[in-house]
Amino acid sequence: MNDQVVVAGGGIGGLACALALARAGVSVDVLEQASAFGEVGAGLQLGPNAVRVLHAWGLTDELQACAAFPEALWVRDAHGGQRLGQLRLGAMALARYAQPYATLHRADLHSLLLRAVRQEPGVRLHLNTRLAAYEQTPDAVQVTTENGTVLQGQALMGSDGLWSRVRAQMLGAQPVRASGHLAYRGMVHRDDVPAAQRDNVVTAWLGPRLHVVHYPVRSGEWFNVVAVVHGVLGHGHGGPVGSDPQSWSHEAQAADLKRALGSACPDLMAMINAVQGWKLWALNDRAPMTGPHEHAQGRVALLGDAAHPLRPYLAQGAAMALEDAWTIGRLRGAAPAADWPALLGTYAQTRWARNARVQSRSQRNGTIFHASGVLRWGRNTAMAVLGESLMDNPWLYDGPPDPLD
Repeated sequence: MNDQVVVAGGGIGGLACALALARAGVSVDVLEQASAFGEVGAGLQLGPNAVRVLHAWGLTDELQACAAFPEALWVRDAHGGQRLGQLRLGAMALARYAQPYATLHRADLHSLLLRAVRQEPGVRLHLNTRLAAYEQTPDAVQVTTENGTVLQGQALMGSDGLWSRVRAQMLGAQPVRASGHLAYRGMVHRDDVPAAQRDNVVTAWLGPRLHVVHYPVRSGEWFNVVAVVHGVLGHGHGGPVGSDPQSWSHEAQAADLKRALGSACPDLMAMINAVQGWKLWALNDRAPMTGPHEHAQGRVALLGDAAHPLRPYLAQGAAMALEDAWTIGRLRGAAPAADWPALLGTYAQTRWARNARVQSRSQRNGTIFHASGVLRWGRNTAMAVLGESLMDNPWLYDGPPDPLD
């Protein structure tokens, strides 16, 4: 009889976990609280490490059909407009890492994974179903849902996001950490993008207490635009004071963003003005992981944002969830019979330090991106002097580390 595993959460991380386990011969129940499978948000970036995971799952053609593959990352000054640095991607990323650098819409990655999961006969998808609690026994995990359904499996995977109930029960209720940063997100059709900004590149504009990133998605037909500024919801940004911090998005006023950007250069403002309709997110995270106990205990494991929520300044949120899922699937596929506590212990030992490093680097990048004064001068000088060696991340893009090595 196949192993039975319950996966809490049907987002990108949960579907990736279900796919990885199904490919390893495990039967999976995916619990999704929403009434339909879908993904909110806008664009995301997948470095070669994340694309390597999708390739391992045979999803290269599906990715090619919906993603864009930028030729470079350009870093520019948000106020002066000058180029500060450049990292070649495209053919160079392929040559260095044997996989490309991709940009795509979150919904397209989610749909790609959902189609793959639905082709797996061992996966059962449960909508309108949210985990209420779980109980571990020596041989299994019993999961109770809000609607009273009880499921049992040999293991439970918590892929239920930043506000994870699995995490709260495993590690105790801990408040998330407010970053003090707000993300305005929007999309622009390529025909409406200013001609000077239509290059097939990721462009990052850096300024004091702010940065803006835009890049092509959907095979280059659309551009995703994200502007991150310092502020608090309801205090000059978005909805009323006290707006639900768990809400993914709030209607945003372009005037609030333009006021926060101040005297940004004309090229940047032309891109901002091309966006019709902004959504606003308050960016929250948690402190970097401190040990494997934060990834798994017994028969219960955490993946993605449930384990290690990231600030977006290294563009690795989706990638780390994919790596987590691949690692669990790799370990189960190599074992003739699963000792789940031991398997998840190996998973936690393999993943926690890498995820903690990505969390720390993401936070540090936010400080560097938004620098002013002497730190800003040092950043710009370092990019000019060190060039691509400062911006490339071989330790990251060579991943994920193989837990069997």
